[in-house]
Amino acid sequence: MKKQITNVNEYEGIAKEKLPKMVYDYYASGAEDQWTLKENRNAFSRILLRPRILVDVSNVDMTTSILGFKISMPIMIAPTGMQKMAHPQGELATARAASEADTIMTLSTVSTCSIEEVASTGPGIRFFQLYVYKDRNIAAQLVKRAEKAGFKGIVLTVDRPFLGRKEDDIKNRFRLPPHLTLKNFEKNDGTGGSIQISHARGQIDPSLNWKDVKWLQTITSLPILVKGVLTAVDARLAIENGAAGIIVSNHGARQLDYVPATIMVLEEIVEAVEGRVPVLVDGGIRRGTDVFKALALGACGVFIGRAVVFSLAVDGEAGVRKVLKMLRDELEMTMALSGCPSLKDITRDRIKFACSL
Repeated sequence: MKKQITNVNEYEGIAKEKLPKMVYDYYASGAEDQWTLKENRNAFSRILLRPRILVDVSNVDMTTSILGFKISMPIMIAPTGMQKMAHPQGELATARAASEADTIMTLSTVSTCSIEEVASTGPGIRFFQLYVYKDRNIAAQLVKRAEKAGFKGIVLTVDRPFLGRKEDDIKNRFRLPPHLTLKNFEKNDGTGGSIQISHARGQIDPSLNWKDVKWLQTITSLPILVKGVLTAVDARLAIENGAAGIIVSNHGARQLDYVPATIMVLEEIVEAVEGRVPVLVDGGIRRGTDVFKALALGACGVFIGRAVVFSLAVDGEAGVRKVLKMLRDELEMTMALSGCPSLKDITRDRIKFACSL
C-alpha cells in the first residue's frame, strides 16, 4: 500500500530510501558543519504569526506578477542541478509540473536536460540560471541559447567563486553517473557523437565581479536577477549595476557555512532595495507558513529547491506537481486563517519574531 504523503517534508525521507547514497547526499547535504543548512529551516520556527479575525476570506487571491510575468502563486522553482540523478525525466518533468502549476521554473546551468529540451516541453515561464566560466564565450552562448529558446530571465549566481566544501561529497567521491551528461555542455563533433565540455572546479571564474553584471546586459535584453545576496550593501550595489531583481540566497547552505539563514537577512535587504526591484528568497522553505513569513518580511516570492528534487525522486512529475499544490494549499489556508484575502494584505505586522515577544 502506497504511503499517503501529507506534507512536503515527508518526501525527503522516502527519497533517502530510494536514491543511491551518493545522489541523496549530493542533494541533501550542506557545507562543512552544515550549521547553515539546519538554520535555514530552524529560523522559520522563530517567527510567529499574528492572525487577524473577522475578515472576509471567502475568496483568497494568490496570483502575482514577477518582472511583469503573471503567475498563479508566489512560489517558484529554484535551479537545482543534475535532476536526472533523481528521476529519468529530470528537468523535463519539473518543467511540465511548473507549467501545469502556472509558475516559474529556473533551469540550472548544470542540468541533465538541455535548454532546448526543456523549451520543447511546451509553454511556460522559465528563467535560466547562469554560472560564468573563465571562457566568457561559454556564458555568452548559454545566454543566447536561453534567449532563443524563449526563456524570460537570467539568474546570475554570484556566490560561487569557488566550489563550497561539502564533506559528504568528498567522502562519497561524488561524480555524475556515467549514463548522464551535463546537456548544456555538449556540442556536436561532426560524427554523430558529442564532446562533453569540462565542468571541472577550475572552470568557474573567481574573478567574477560587478563589471560582469554590466557585461551581461550588453549581450542580452533579458532581465538579470542576481542570486546569492545576503547583505544590504550588496543589494544596493546590485541595483546600481543594473540588476532587475535580487534573490536572497545562501546557495542552499552548500557554499559558506555559518552565514545567516536567508529569512533572517531578508528584511534588511528589502529595506535597502526600497521597492526598486523585486526581492525574492530561497532556502529552507517547506511549508505554506514559511512562504507567508517571507512575504510578510517583504519578499515578492519564494523559490523551492530540495523539495522539488526529493518529490521528483519519489514520484516524478506527479511528485513535483503535488509539492507545488501542497505549498499552494497551505499558503491559501495560512492566508485565510490570518485574515489575508490577498497578497497585499500580508504585511509586516502579521508576524513577530519569537525572541521579541
